[in-house]
Amino acid sequence: MPRPRKRRNICCLPDISEFMPVGMHGRQHDIVILAIDEYEAIRLIDYEGLSQEECSDNMNIARTTAQQIYANARKKIARALVEGLPIRIQGGDYRICNGESDFCGRNGCMRHRGKRHCTIEQEETT
Repeated sequence: MPRPRKRRNICCLPDISEFMPVGMHGRQHDIVILAIDEYEAIRLIDYEGLSQEECSDNMNIARTTAQQIYANARKKIARALVEGLPIRIQGGDYRICNGESDFCGRNGCMRHRGKRHCTIEQEETT
């Protein structure tokens, strides 16, 4: 029996969860689905400038898992850019920071650094 998946810690859900190339005008295309944990890895490593090790600490996962999540996210984003596909950020196994959790407060957490208002929603598993 496989080991149960560990929920990844994320700071908050993105304010904007869908991106569409200009000029699509209703054409039907594949949509690239970026999981919430993939978005968080991109945010922490590329936007916040953390290392993969720091990212894994923030998300409470192994460094190799963070590396795999990050690589998958970059591949999906590259596909969307090259093929001109829309991106939708949704789903995954995660838990959201409430500002008081044990896992919260590391240097990648936007709530504790006052960077912006985070969307607070229930945990999701899909």
